[in-house]
Amino acid sequence: MRIDHYRVRTGDRTALQRHSPGDTGPFDGKEAAATHLQKGLARLYSLQEKLYAQDEWALLLIFQGMDAAGKDSVIRHVMAGVSPQGTDVHSFKQPSAEELDHDFLWRAVKVLPGRGRIGIFNRSYYEEVLVARVHPEILKAQKLPPSLVTRRIWDERFEDINTLERHLSRNGTVIRKFYLHLSRQEQERRLLARLDDPTKNWKFSTQDLAERAQWRAYRDAFAEMLAATSRHYAPWYVIPADHKWFVQALVAEIIVDTLERLDLSFPKADAQRRRDLAKARRELLRGKS
Repeated sequence: MRIDHYRVRTGDRTALQRHSPGDTGPFDGKEAAATHLQKGLARLYSLQEKLYAQDEWALLLIFQGMDAAGKDSVIRHVMAGVSPQGTDVHSFKQPSAEELDHDFLWRAVKVLPGRGRIGIFNRSYYEEVLVARVHPEILKAQKLPPSLVTRRIWDERFEDINTLERHLSRNGTVIRKFYLHLSRQEQERRLLARLDDPTKNWKFSTQDLAERAQWRAYRDAFAEMLAATSRHYAPWYVIPADHKWFVQALVAEIIVDTLERLDLSFPKADAQRRRDLAKARRELLRGKS
């Protein structure tokens, strides 16, 4: 699969226009994508085991998208291929009072993945240049000194995010970011399904309709965000999201490709370690343990 085709180039404000939400890449249907996904998950499991054992790199995966874009679904299906022992998932919802008393990056920074681990952000600090931009009342609630809320605040936040991600990349955290590119028509279908299926009613919120009414404003905010914050050390990928099976296959492929480029391996035992292991083996065979 040509994963580089979906990567956003720095400064490219047309990324969303160039990708169709209904794109299915090289797959002619769900079964072909599912077969590809299963192969990818097997590779992912092996790579994650090496990532955890080597204990040098961390991997941060960020998922953003409109309501009903399928963030929960892709995280659930793709990360089924990894061990929970080395994986953490964090969902960022409305900030708490404590979080509002700190800078907009604080609540995410404190849960960044450690070495050897995969951290998954279901939404992230990017909400602060998306939701806060579309809804000015949210920015007001953040209690910033008025003199700091200027016309440059969004450019300044882009700069802060880029600086953070560059710092992380220089210290061993590999970052990959996924924008789930859903069509307005498919979002309508999924929201109606939540209303029509009693087992999905809990997923629906009247706030979903209010956010849907801001579709154009969100698309403009996403387009600017992608252009301003896709860097070689922390790239964004536009993931066509009208078909969940394609989302899963493409995201898994990107994650596997990212880990394979790290040239991961199991730690090699030095001379002292080999002696300790040999001693332990002898003791086990003698029944002393």
